[in-house]
Amino acid sequence: MQTDRHPGRSAVRRSRTILAAGLLAGLLALSGCGAGDSASDSSSADSKKAISADERGAADAAAGRTAQDPQEAGGSPAEKKPDALPAGTHVIRTATLSVEVKSVPEAAAAARSVAESSGGLVAREETERVDDTHEMSHIVLRVPQGEYDAVLRDLAGAGKLLSRTSSAKDVTDQVVDVASRIATQRASVARVRKLMDRAEKLTDVVALEGELSSRQASLESLLAQQESLKDRTTLATITLDLSEPETVAKDGDDDPGFLDALGGGWHAFVTMLRWLAMAVGAAAPFLATAAVLLLLWRLLQGRLPGRRAPRAPERSESSSTPPAS
Repeated sequence: MQTDRHPGRSAVRRSRTILAAGLLAGLLALSGCGAGDSASDSSSADSKKAISADERGAADAAAGRTAQDPQEAGGSPAEKKPDALPAGTHVIRTATLSVEVKSVPEAAAAARSVAESSGGLVAREETERVDDTHEMSHIVLRVPQGEYDAVLRDLAGAGKLLSRTSSAKDVTDQVVDVASRIATQRASVARVRKLMDRAEKLTDVVALEGELSSRQASLESLLAQQESLKDRTTLATITLDLSEPETVAKDGDDDPGFLDALGGGWHAFVTMLRWLAMAVGAAAPFLATAAVLLLLWRLLQGRLPGRRAPRAPERSESSSTPPAS
């Protein structure tokens, strides 16, 4: 049986082993705490981001706005249409087209079909005949803002485009201002109605009724403005003028011929007879008056007694009786 010759060495080894195990346990504990702190920091940062995102969304909803940045909205800038307007923008669009077509009735029917198929309507249409073969049409179309460009292309391609004008007016500030004034006016009307419910004196009731009527009229005016702005920003206005080309008859021979000379001579003869007839008609009253005067003069001359011839002197009896023998 063997005994340990160096009992001190074994004790030192055990103490070193215990010390190493303690150090390892301490290191593991410290790494675990660091990981826990970093996890807690990351979770708090995520919660803060979520809260800030919620606050941003609430602020945008209160202001009536949608996502401003396409990257925040979950899309890339390439996915957004170049001509698309930002959310919350209100624009009034108008355009005027003048197109020359082969047939005005057919082109007008096609324009009506394009407007109705796009979800719009025909606001006004006027058609008139210039002469026996030509017509002109004036059409006012109302189309949705999203179909504005497509409808313009279809109408311009119906024939020969003579002229085109378009305009866009941003009325976003006006729309927001009218909406704010409507909210304020509604609150004012509600306050006046509450005061009327509490009023006890007749004079107070009469004064409050006048004030309520005035504020109600202002509110109705603002509502009418809002409705007009909504209509003009929802539907674009397109004025279309349709016309037909003028046809010019071309003769094979431009030199005058026998028939042309005969027609010209007949025209000159008829013109001369017309002028002679006009001259006779102009002189007829004077000729008739002269004829009547001449007839009256002859009648009067015939009825007047003529001049008597001078009598011969009478002979005396003495001269006529012969003398006695």
